[in-house]
Amino acid sequence: MKLQQLRYVIQVAESGSLTAAAERLFIAQPSLSKAVAELEREMGVTIFTRSRTGVELTEEGTRFLSYARQVVEQADLLEAEYKGGTRVRRVFGVSAQHYAFVVNAFVRLVREHDASSYEFSLRESTTAGILDDVRVQRSELGILYRSHFNRDVISNAVRAAGLAFEPLFTATPHVFVSRDNPLARRASVTLADLHPYPRLSYDQGIHNSPYFAEELHITEPAEKSIVVTDRATLFNLLIGLGGYTISSGILSEALNGSQIVAVPLESNEHMELGYVRRHDRPLSPIASRYLELLRGYVEAYRQGDHS
Repeated sequence: MKLQQLRYVIQVAESGSLTAAAERLFIAQPSLSKAVAELEREMGVTIFTRSRTGVELTEEGTRFLSYARQVVEQADLLEAEYKGGTRVRRVFGVSAQHYAFVVNAFVRLVREHDASSYEFSLRESTTAGILDDVRVQRSELGILYRSHFNRDVISNAVRAAGLAFEPLFTATPHVFVSRDNPLARRASVTLADLHPYPRLSYDQGIHNSPYFAEELHITEPAEKSIVVTDRATLFNLLIGLGGYTISSGILSEALNGSQIVAVPLESNEHMELGYVRRHDRPLSPIASRYLELLRGYVEAYRQGDHS
C-alpha cells in the first residue's frame, strides 16, 4: 500500500467517478483504475462499486476511506513539521440546506483564516445530498432540520448513512416574502392566507419526497407552485412574482438585501436545526470553530443584530 494510492481513493470518492478524479489528479484514467484495483486487491476490500454513471463507496469502503483520510492527514502533518515546508493546508467542508446563517458563519470562518493556506467548501444541496456528502466525507458537517412531520424519516436516513444528528437550536416557522407583498404588513399569517400566492420550494432531485423537503407544510395544497434549485433564484422570484416560501425566519441583509422580510407563520410545527456528522470521527478544530460561529450568529440575530 502506498500513500499515493490512498490519495487516489480519496479523490475518487470526492469526485464520484474515476474519469473526473483522473482529470483532477492529472493522470490517465486507466492508470487510476489500475492503482485503485491494486489497492483493493492488496487490502482485500471492495472500496467502490462501479457503474456507467460513476462509482459509489461500499459500506466497507466508507470505513476504509475514514482510515485513509487519517493516514493522509497525519502524513501531511509530518511533512509540514519536518520537511521545512509551508504550513499544512487547512481543509474543511460543510453541506447545508439553503440558510443565510450557514453562509454568514462560513464567511466569518474564512475571514479568520485569511492569512493562511486553506481549501474550504460550502455546498447548498438537497437533503439527501447533504447526508451523502457527509457519509462519503465530501463535507465534515451537514446542516439541516427536523420537524414533527419529518422527524422519523430524517432520523432513520441519518442512521442509515452512519451519521449522528446534533441539535443546534429550534426556530418557529416564518414566511419569507417581498417587502412589497401585502403579507409583509401582517403581524402574522396563516396557511390559508398563503393560498393566493405562488409557493416557492427547493428541488430535492430524485429524492422528491415531502419528508425531505426544506419547507414545512409542503403537503398543503398549492394552486401555484414553483420549484427552484438555488437561493438567489428563489429570492428573485419572491420579489418578481410576489411569492412566498416557509423557512426559519433568520435572514441577513448583508447577503440578501432588505427587500425580503420574514413574517411569523401561525403553525403548530417547529424547525429543529442541527448538524449531522460521522459518529466514528471526532470533529476537527475547524469544524468545532465553525459551529461556534454558527451558534454565535444565530444568537446575535435573535438579540437584534441582523447584519
